[in-house]
Parts: sequence; structure tokens; C-alpha cells
Amino acid sequence: MSYAPPLWPVSVKGVAFDSACRVLLLKNERAEWELPGGRLEVGNAATGQVADCSCEVALAREVEEETGWQVKAEDLLDTWVYEPLPGRRVLIVTYGCIVLTPDRRPAVSHEHKEVGLFTLDEVGDLTMPEGYKNSITAWHAR
Repeated sequence: MSYAPPLWPVSVKGVAFDSACRVLLLKNERAEWELPGGRLEVGNAATGQVADCSCEVALAREVEEETGWQVKAEDLLDTWVYEPLPGRRVLIVTYGCIVLTPDRRPAVSHEHKEVGLFTLDEVGDLTMPEGYKNSITAWHAR
């Protein structure tokens, strides 16, 4: 019997603050707040979908698709493993982002239930993984 290594999804997430120093968060189907972002696209020649060439490119695309904000991924903040459901592990990669449209009101896409902008003090009381809170604090400190 040959060994088959486990495959884990990878999700790139971005910490982005508006001009009032509020972090952009999205509420998911589990009623948790999360950072915007998602998986890298592998591309599909038949549909014309272009593959993401890097985590930073994927993150910028995902944030714009999910919120309408344009961002540039800057510093890699953290990597950590999250288990949203028993037995389902995801590698989370977080980046600090420069918001290119800081005064634009974010929109919520069909992928999420709600969009919100929160101060650093408000983040502590939100239902969200500690890994996201740590990344928000780290980027805010810079």
C-alpha cells in the first residue's frame, strides 16, 4: 500500500483597515466573523479563468470579489491551522494589507451573511478564531 499524504485547503486572508482605523470583517455561515480572503484559483482554460500566480494576487482578487475593496497584500503576518468543523483542517495564511480604496463603503457578497468595520477594542468581543484576532492586533501595531 502506498502512502498518500493528507491534503489541506489553504486560505489566504487579509487584515485591512479603513481610513478610520476599523478592520474589515465578514460574517460566515457559522455565524463567525472572519477576515476577507479565500483560496487560490488553479485556473481553467475552458472557462478563461486565470490561475493565481501568488498568494498576494489571490488575496487582492478575493478581497475585491467579497467586499469591493481594492487592496495590496504587504507583510505576511501569520500561518496557523484552523479546524472549523471536526476533522476539517485549513491552513490559514494572513497578510497585512494596504487599502487602496479606504473611503469606499465595503459591500457584502453572496459568500457571506454580513460585512462590518470594527475598532480594535470591538474585535476582542467578536465570535472569531483567535488566530484572526492575533493577526489583526499584529497589523494594527505596525
